[in-house]
Order: sequence, then C-alpha cells, then structure tokens
Amino acid sequence: MAQKKLLLIDGNSVAFRAFYALYRQLDRFTSPDGLHTNAIYTFKNMLDAIMKKVQPTNVLVAFDAGKVTFRTKMYQDYKGGRQKTPSELLEQLPVIRELLADLGITSYELKNYEADDIIGTLAKMGEDAGYKVTVVTGDRDLTQLASDKVTVMITKNGVGDTEDYTPEHMKEVNGVTPTEFIDMKALMGDNSDNYPGVTKVGPKTASRLIQKYGSVENLYEHVDEMKKSKLKENLINDKDKAFLAKKLATIDHDSPVTVTLEDTVKRDVDYEKLRTLYEKLGFKKFLAELNQDSAAQDETTGAEEYQYVELTQDNSQELADLKAKEITFYLGMLGDNYHLAPFVGFALKVDRKVYVAKDIALLQEMPLKGILENKTIKKNVFDLKRTYVGLHRLGITAGGLDYDMLLASYLVNNENNSNDLGEIAHLYGEYSVKTDLEVYGKGKKMAVPEDEEFFKHLAAKVNVIEKLKPELIKRLKDHEQDGLYDDIEIPVAFVLAKMEIAGMKVLPTTLMELQNDFATRLKELQDKIYSQAGEEFNLNSPKQLGHILFEKLGLPPVKKTKTGYSTSVEVLDQLKTKSPIINEILDYRQIAKIQSTYVKGLLDVIQPDGRVHTRYLQTLTATGRLSSVDPNLQNIPTRTDKGKQIRKAFVPTEADGYIFSCDYSQVELRVLAHVSGDEHMQEAFKTGYDIHSHTAMKIFHLDSPDQVTPLQRRHAKAVNFGIVYGISDYGLSKNLGISRKQAKEFIDNYFEQYPQIKDYMDKAVQEAREKGYAETIMHRRRYLPDIHAKNFNVRSFAERTAINSPIQGSAADIIKIAMINMQKELEEVHLKTKMVLQVHDELIFDVPKDELETIKKIVPEVMQSAVQLDVPLVADSGWGHNWYDAK
Repeated sequence: MAQKKLLLIDGNSVAFRAFYALYRQLDRFTSPDGLHTNAIYTFKNMLDAIMKKVQPTNVLVAFDAGKVTFRTKMYQDYKGGRQKTPSELLEQLPVIRELLADLGITSYELKNYEADDIIGTLAKMGEDAGYKVTVVTGDRDLTQLASDKVTVMITKNGVGDTEDYTPEHMKEVNGVTPTEFIDMKALMGDNSDNYPGVTKVGPKTASRLIQKYGSVENLYEHVDEMKKSKLKENLINDKDKAFLAKKLATIDHDSPVTVTLEDTVKRDVDYEKLRTLYEKLGFKKFLAELNQDSAAQDETTGAEEYQYVELTQDNSQELADLKAKEITFYLGMLGDNYHLAPFVGFALKVDRKVYVAKDIALLQEMPLKGILENKTIKKNVFDLKRTYVGLHRLGITAGGLDYDMLLASYLVNNENNSNDLGEIAHLYGEYSVKTDLEVYGKGKKMAVPEDEEFFKHLAAKVNVIEKLKPELIKRLKDHEQDGLYDDIEIPVAFVLAKMEIAGMKVLPTTLMELQNDFATRLKELQDKIYSQAGEEFNLNSPKQLGHILFEKLGLPPVKKTKTGYSTSVEVLDQLKTKSPIINEILDYRQIAKIQSTYVKGLLDVIQPDGRVHTRYLQTLTATGRLSSVDPNLQNIPTRTDKGKQIRKAFVPTEADGYIFSCDYSQVELRVLAHVSGDEHMQEAFKTGYDIHSHTAMKIFHLDSPDQVTPLQRRHAKAVNFGIVYGISDYGLSKNLGISRKQAKEFIDNYFEQYPQIKDYMDKAVQEAREKGYAETIMHRRRYLPDIHAKNFNVRSFAERTAINSPIQGSAADIIKIAMINMQKELEEVHLKTKMVLQVHDELIFDVPKDELETIKKIVPEVMQSAVQLDVPLVADSGWGHNWYDAK
C-alpha cells in the first residue's frame, strides 16, 4: 500500500506571507468589483508549489478562530503587541476559504484554540496512524512538532521556497531537540507572541542552558548549584515567568477537534465553481490553467505559446535566412560573476519557435554569430550588461541589444532587487519559469540538470522575457520612466559593460610590498598590546579583549551586550583618553582589515591579463546608485593614509601613462539647492562661496567667511550633509559630540537661514504620503509603503527617505548621464583613453601620456554640462602615475 501523506497548512501564517509578498503591488491586484486579491493570488501559487512538492493524499488548512483562546485566559497580554491585521487582508480570508473548498481541500478552525493546536493535534493523529506528515507555516514555533514522521516546512521568500525542519535540522540550527525547543522558548520568551521569559536570556543562552539541563524543570532543580551571577539571579527572580512561558509556548496535541483524518482526504476539484470564482476575481492565468485540459481551447487561453527544438550543427542553417527584425536571446551562465562563470547553454526565440542548446560553440559560428552582431536585428534580453560581457568573452560584439527585462522591472519597482529571472517573473504572475535556485541549486552544489529539464528552463526564460515586455514597457510609460529607461539606464549599461571588460591594471608587487609592511606593523602593535596587557590573548576575540580591558586593566565599561562587554569601535573611541592601549588596538584592527579585505583580497582576484574586472550592480540600490562587487573597488578606504596606500597598486596600462580622476564637488547639496529653490543656498553656489563656510556664517550669525573657525565649518558641514539625510537633533548631537539642545539650535538656525529647504522637506513628505513614493528629477521612483506606518520609528525612516531619495537619486542620475556623454565623447574623438572606474561621484580614466592634455580639458567640461541645474555643477580633477597620486 502506498504511503499516506498528510499535509497540514497554517492558513493565517501562509495568507499573511502571501499578502506581504505582493504588498507593493496591492493596488494592481484588485478584482473587477474592487476586492483586493494579492493574498488570494499568491496563496494559490504557494499552495500549488507546496502540493507539487509534497504530493499529499490528505490536506487540511487550519485557521485561527479569533483572538480569544485558552492562552489569553492564562496570560491576558498574549499576542497583545501585534498590529491589527490590515483590512485589505481580512477581506481576502473568506475568499481563500472559498478557494480551498473549490479545490477540494478541507479548512478548519476551533473556538478558543489556535491554528497551531489544530495542526499539533492532527499531526499527532497522523503520526499515530502511520502517515508521513508535513506541516507548512511561517511560524517557527511549530518546529517543536518535528519528529521522524513529521517535517515542518518554514516558508521563506519565494513561492515554494522553504526551509525544512527535521529533528536533525533542529539540532543543527538551535542546538536542541524539537521538544527541548519549547523549553528554550520558556527561557527566552517571545516578542512576537508578547510573552516574557527570563530577563536578558536570549537564544544562545537559552540553548546552552537547555543543552546542559534538558528542561526548564531540571534547570530549576539545579539552579541553586549554579555559580553566583546575574544570570542565576534573573533565573530565580523570573521562575514564574519561565513556567508560564513554557505553558504558552507548548502546542496542544490533544485539542477537541471534530475533524478526522478521513475528513482531510483530498477531494476532486469543483471545476465549475473554481471557474466562476476565477472569473469573479479576474484571475486570467488560473483560468487558462483550468482550460489546459482542452486542446481546442489552447489557442484562446494562451496555454501553448511556443515550441522548442534543440539547436545543432545540422539545423542551425534554418537561421541563415532569418527575416525577423526582433528576436529574444538568453545566454546561460552558472553563477553570478559573468566574467568568470562557465557557460551552460543558450536559447533563441524567433516568432513562436525557440531554439535551445548546450553547445556554446554554435554561437561563435555562422549564422548565429552574424545574427548576434547584426545591429539591425533588435534583441530582447534579460540582463543587457551580463549578455554583452558574456558574448564578448566568446569573441562576439553584440549588436542590437534593445530591451532589458531586468532594468525595466527594476525601474518599475526598485524595492525588488533580485537578479533572478524566475523570481522577477513571479512578481508579475508568470510562474511558467522556475528560479535558478530551483533548477541549478546553489553554492558548490550548483549543477546543470538533464537535457529535457534544462532545455525547458531555457525555453521558458526566453518566452517570459518576450511575454512580459509589453506590460513592463507600458508601466514605464505610465510612470513617465520611459525616458529614464531609454536615455539613462540602457545606455549606461553599455558603458558599464565596456568599463568592466577594460578592467583596471593592478601591480601585485606593490600589493605584496604593502602586505609585508602591514604584517611588520601588525606584529609591532601586537607586541605592544601584549606588553601593556601583561599577557598574550586572542586580539580578535571580543570576549578576551573585554576581559583584558574592563576586568584586568579596569577601564570603565561603556556598553554591555548579551555575550559580554562591547568592544566595538564606537566604544573604543570613547576610551581613547583612558589608556594608550586603546589607540594601538584601533590601529591594529584598522590595518588587519585593510590587510585581509583589500591587500589579500585584491591579490586573489587579479586576472591573467593583470587586471581586476569588477562588476557593477545596476539594479541593487533603491536610489539608483551603482555598487561594485567582485571586487568592490568603490569601498577602498580613503579616510586614512594606510587605506589609501592600496590605490598605489592601481596603475595605467602604459608605463608612462596616467590615472586621471575627476569628481563632482558637493553634488548632493547642489541638487538640494536646485530642488528646494532656496535662494540663499543657490546664491552661495552661484558666487563660488565655500558652502560649508557660507552655512557656518548663517547658523552662527557671522558677518564674513574670515570669522568662521575650522570647528564651526566642521559643524556646518555636518549640518549640511545631515539635512540631506533628514538628520534629527539626536543624530547630529551624536555625530558632533555636542548636546542635543545645541544640535537643535544648529538645525533651527539652519532652517531659519535656508527656509525654502524646510519647505522642500515638508512638501517631499506630504507628496510621498499622497503618492506612496518619492521621485528624482528624472522620475526615478522610490516606493514608501511605510510612510503611513503607525510605528513612529518605521514611519520616520520612510519620511527621511522621502526627503533624501530624490537628492541621492538625482545625483546618481547625473553621474550616469556624465558617463554616457563621456563614453560617447571618447569614441567620437577616437581616443585610446578608457573610463575604467566609477566611485560614487568620481570617474577614473586610464590615459595614455599623449592624451593627458586633451583629457584634462574634456572630462570636466562633459561632467559639468551633464545636466542643467539652477546652480552650476563643478568637477575637480587630479592625475598621477597611479590612482593614489591622482587624488
């Protein structure tokens, strides 16, 4: 007899996850009669993924019957801190129950009990009857049910993405068994369910105690034997809380349910009711799936959108006479770093036919090479930059790359920064394509599946790129972002691809010299620290360092954490004057980080051509700023000379050439002056005043720049940049080491002198509340779903974001425009100079000696004319025979 499988789903938890998975698209997911449908839609997709994975014979979805349960009678404030369930979700819960009924799935609730107790009871019934039981939830409390016959699947980010808890996994994650996990919860309490445990006992301490004593009961039997400590004192004082918490945390395995295992048998789907429901909700995709059984309906429902064939040497000539003016192409590589990742295959869609292949060599031969290089044939791709660089590795200069699904999706909703085609497709209701994680796995276990599965995956990818194009382009136009897409993001993707391919030359000999120098200095500092400490210890252990500083040397502890004394940089900075050992520890840490992260890190990534080829992440940040990885060249230290020494290793291609650097001066403040229209700030920039001295004059009520002291200028600079980020008086006081009252006076004086900046900030917040997003000069949007949050801290962060995103985002757009114009200029003038690096507001060039004078002239001109603001843009230049000397 086949194994019976019981699937138990925590309905409230999964519905909650489903609701917030598409929360940012709440307004888009509404039925024809105005009902919100985002939770229903995602719940159905999650359910499909779970059913496919588990393939159960029996299913039950448990729901909470209400807030009042036997636990609230035990402890009145149980779950009392939770925010009210959004009305947009509440209205969808009855429809989810209706959907389940139509799908032939039993749902159930029980007065005075939680869904957890229903699941706990049914799981025990199933286990006793020999079923294989699977529990699906987003609540880790249910992991206590895990056993040899019960697996608890915790839902994560994506549809069907779960972490499976077995007793072995519980031991690995928490250090305890599933039943011991209840005792852990008893000691640590639960913020989510709003019940306390023992004071200052967190997960690590709770796990350690339960591993030693086995249970709360046994712990308290031996508590008197423990050494005197604050932990022992807290355990004794909070004994009643611990035992109450254990009762609250324990799932009832014997609740008075009226359903039987027979009631959970999966019934047949009621297709007519389901069809009516999908029509009422406007679920066209699900309607199409219902109709797939009928071949006659395939054409009208779009069930079969393409056919795919394997491309070989024999049939590749079919493409020789290609007449199509537009095709869709996907180049498969295994891993994120497309400069090094192995090629695994490709797919090409022409009309309704998809060609798939693993043989990459086919791309390097005619007719495919000619098609890919043909500029008149437009190509739709997922990631333009990845595709351009990948093809370049194969000796192909891609032409006609016209549409980038990744960039389009990012601009439409830049809060989602996934670079997985499947995940992005799922956001738009397209589940025909799996994620790469589902197909290839991750880490060292990544592997290409069998041909049939792999070819289907490639074919689904090119199909969905093409299928979603009209919707994404329409959204860009609706948002007035088509100009941002066409004129900035697509062109800059080409520029970045060429910069990445060029790379930057690095001298390993210079890095090795630095490595030796730093090693010598680290040994000197280590010996000094050991001498002052009176013993040797592990400098990298916060616990051992804390013992030396605060117990042996008697320095005043500034901050304590659950694991002991804090030895963070912030803490050590406050102790600088207390002992010379502090400065030496700070120096040691700084040099050790430079040594490991930058010196050794760069030596590991120099490629055979003697260069490092960073990758720019174009779709990572919500502000539009570029990020650099593999390696991160934007993060090389600049504040200390030790860190800046790393830049000496970055040199021009030609021995007598130059590294040329040009960066914008105070571009964010200039954008602020422009968007606010503040006359006083604009006057300062137009007349060439030092803006920080000008601000110091204003807030300290001085008559001339000569009266401004260095300290006053430093304070004014902190206020200037702090205002851009919506800083509070508390934040400014911490930054400057002044009183909160004095910080408030600075800010008040600032707004008195620059009143239109205050008006801009108030207007930015108000518009964000009305629209739900903030916008840059070029219409780059930053969605702010928390702008109406009840929680003050959450809402305040969204308000600060509404103020600074238009400024940061506009600054990011400006340098992108400068990069596009600069690349165009280099190519039109036929210069050998290459733009090789972008570091926020700075552009870096590899310049032959005979082109230096030309570059000195054209780079600042191009950067300063990138956009026209109400104040001038200023770009400062420097050059030298390495990057260090160029600044």
